Amino acid sequence: MKTLVIGLLIPLLGTMLGSAFVFFMKDEMSARLQKMLLGFASGVMVAASVWSLLIPSMEMVADNGRWSVLPAAVGFLLGMGFLLMIDELTPHLHIGTDKPEGPHSKLSRTAMLALAVTIHNLPEGMAVGVVFAGAESGMSNISLASAIAVSLGIAIQNVPEGAIISMPMRAAGNSKWKSFVIGSLSGAVEPLGGLAVVLLASLMTPVLPYMLAFAAGAMFYVVVEELIPEASEGEHSNLSTIGFSIGFVLMMVLDVVLG
Repeated sequence: MKTLVIGLLIPLLGTMLGSAFVFFMKDEMSARLQKMLLGFASGVMVAASVWSLLIPSMEMVADNGRWSVLPAAVGFLLGMGFLLMIDELTPHLHIGTDKPEGPHSKLSRTAMLALAVTIHNLPEGMAVGVVFAGAESGMSNISLASAIAVSLGIAIQNVPEGAIISMPMRAAGNSKWKSFVIGSLSGAVEPLGGLAVVLLASLMTPVLPYMLAFAAGAMFYVVVEELIPEASEGEHSNLSTIGFSIGFVLMMVLDVVLG
């Protein structure tokens, strides 16, 4: 239980560390650095989705032969659809834009920014929770070390995410502490979402392969719908490609070495 709690909290600590950049950086984050960090986060999420979620999902039902791909395919599409639904039904505002998405709302700009980050971080928390659920259930396909690797990988990519959230808020005129707190709270949904998935999986072990793929689909939605477009638009898009490569390889190595 202690390992589970630590594993769920590690990603939040990564977000808090990134948010603390407001205390050490005087100026707004450069466009070059932001492109690199967005690409890095994308690479980590894609690698985690493949090595830690989709492949174990298929390995768990390998006895089904060709049909072992079915839970992964169904879960992946359900995860994409779930995030699409949340994206459409929740009023939110992405950093760097002035046009809110989702239904019309009278919520403040800060509240809609927070909702956008919550949508972004939810699948990451689900991913950490479901791999720990798999490890706790005794599934040979997912070791505790592999679950820790996912948690560490998400935490590493949360460091730049925390900075990407807190630095613009500081530049917009908020105090350092307010920017830090809001940036840190943006990651609070991850341990909560992870815990919810762990509790649900413990009651529904047979659907664990679907849940692994579901988390992968949700993460891919964030990458394709938000991270990659933001990283690719404008100048310096080649830096985001470099960042993606570094993030992907880092997460792949973590999963293989620790798994």
